[in-house]
Amino acid sequence: MSHAPYVVAAWLFLAGIYGVVTSRNMIHLAVCMAVTQSSTYVLLLAIGYVDGGTAPIYRDIPVGTKVVDPVVPALVLTDIVVSVTLTALVLTLASRAHASKGTMDPDALPELKG
Repeated sequence: MSHAPYVVAAWLFLAGIYGVVTSRNMIHLAVCMAVTQSSTYVLLLAIGYVDGGTAPIYRDIPVGTKVVDPVVPALVLTDIVVSVTLTALVLTLASRAHASKGTMDPDALPELKG
C-alpha cells in the first residue's frame, strides 16, 4: 500500500489550515476551508480503496470476489454535501458583512454584542 494518498491528504490539510489562519479576506477563508475539507475526501478514499476491488453489486459476481466497501463512497458524498453547505454559509456571511460594513477583512469587523 502506498503512503502517497496520506501524504497528499496531510499536505492539503496543512495548506488549508495555514490559509485559514493567515486569511485576511472572507472569500479566501471560504476557499481555504474548502481545501481543508478536500483533504478528508482524499483520506476517506485512500482508506476505502481495495486493490482489484469491484463495485459492490453482488448479483453477477462470483463468491469470494473482492469488492469495495459501499460505506466509504457514501461518507465521501456526505462530506461533499457538508463542505458545500459550509462554503455557502461562509460566503453568505461574507456577503452580508461586506454589504453592512463595507469590508471583507474579519479583523476589521466589529465584535458581536449580546
